[in-house]
Amino acid sequence: MLSIFDHGPPPPCPRPFNMAAHVLAAGAATPEKTALMVLGATGSEDWSFARLRAAVLGTATGLLAQGLAPGDVVLMRLGNTVDFPLAYLGAIAAGLVPCPTSAALTPREVAAILEGLKPKAVLRDPAVASAPHDTEIALGALQAMRELPPAAFHLGDPDRLAYVIYTSGTSGVPRAVGHAHRAIWARRMMFDGWHGLRTDDRLMHAGAFNWTYTLGTGLMDPWTRGATALIPAPGSPSALLPDLLAAHRATIFAAAPGVYRQILSDRDRLDLPHLRHGLSAGEKLAPRLAADWTAASGKPVYEAYGMSECSTFISAGPGGPVPSDCIGRPQPGRRVAILGPDGPVPRGAEGTIAVHRDDPGLMLGYLGAPEETCARMRGPWFLTGDQGAMHDDDSITYLGRGDDMMNAGGYRVSPIEVEQALAGFPGLTGVGAADVEIKRDTRVIAAFYSAAGPLDEDALRRYARERLARYKQPRLFVHLPELPFGANGKLLRRRLRESFEAKE
Repeated sequence: MLSIFDHGPPPPCPRPFNMAAHVLAAGAATPEKTALMVLGATGSEDWSFARLRAAVLGTATGLLAQGLAPGDVVLMRLGNTVDFPLAYLGAIAAGLVPCPTSAALTPREVAAILEGLKPKAVLRDPAVASAPHDTEIALGALQAMRELPPAAFHLGDPDRLAYVIYTSGTSGVPRAVGHAHRAIWARRMMFDGWHGLRTDDRLMHAGAFNWTYTLGTGLMDPWTRGATALIPAPGSPSALLPDLLAAHRATIFAAAPGVYRQILSDRDRLDLPHLRHGLSAGEKLAPRLAADWTAASGKPVYEAYGMSECSTFISAGPGGPVPSDCIGRPQPGRRVAILGPDGPVPRGAEGTIAVHRDDPGLMLGYLGAPEETCARMRGPWFLTGDQGAMHDDDSITYLGRGDDMMNAGGYRVSPIEVEQALAGFPGLTGVGAADVEIKRDTRVIAAFYSAAGPLDEDALRRYARERLARYKQPRLFVHLPELPFGANGKLLRRRLRESFEAKE
């Protein structure tokens, strides 16, 4: 049996279509219902669906009045505030193409994006670093636009460009990923396949407004369903999150694994009577961490897998359990395969996770780099670059990034397998595995770990020996004050390798 999941495509996206119109349609039926609550320690800033819709369509009017036209690209240099999603949806409603970017980018990085993207305008909070551009629309002007009369949604082909996001390239050069309006239609498959999302839900996301994980899972998904989004106010510490979850009767909690880990470092019991389950994405969720969360809260946490190039398409969810070592199953309506050099591999064999080119959530391509787009295709399949194995029950084990996979004496080893095996060692607070060069043409597996102080190396070796085949066992154990993580919470294994080798 080959590693292919194909139970047929999802229903086609309606035509004509506008992504922002789709997000706001359900809320139009309940205009006074709370769409968004920005949660502080002593209160909240509330937005009804009527207020949200008026602000989005007023912003669309204002942007068009600036001389921008449908199809124009606008770069977003906005901070972690509600201004971010309002400007984003306002631009899309007007038929513009927003490009959200991290507020942490330096002016040099922004300048490189401006050179490649050539946006017509920059939407700018003066507190956020940027680079010079001829047309800059300041935050105050954006906020004033919300009071303008509403624009009409710009309807058109659902396959036309809707927004652009940047992703890290394997070459070190960020790539512009173009997505169509239909990308939001694809997220409907997550409602049952991952979220278990209902109209009466109150979904709290722990991330910042200007993170695409928050923008999708934390805001647009509940709004599309007519549910309420809860976002902690900027600067809210992780220790406050359980109190916010309880006080505001959150029914679903979404966060990166690191947030779950931080919450559990402060509390071993969580009283969350309204919560049904948690959602995790952004990096691999360790089975031990998931078990610890369930033990502390009494609630399950469901993992999902996606990427900048394609919305989440493999996940666990309330519809059915998956083995603890699996990230989930392809969502109904998705077409997924595990590919080797000659096509789909047998069930249980390792290969590259791939999604069908007709998936409505798949990118249009890398802007300005058609050859890179073509290089990611193999026949009808888009290659994610991640390794996995599909089992007889359609569940998929994630085996790491293709460029993170380690080589030990000719054997390919997943760093995640090593990390999960070591994660339960007493006193260890974090671990990352990478193969490092200790002398010319000689590479070994190293385990970089964080702890209060250096741990007993002999005990670590014994622990690994009990859990891993010899060729998978680390030959080096390196203590670090903390592990390097990116802005999105992902462990930077390449930085571990580079830092180690730079010292040798």
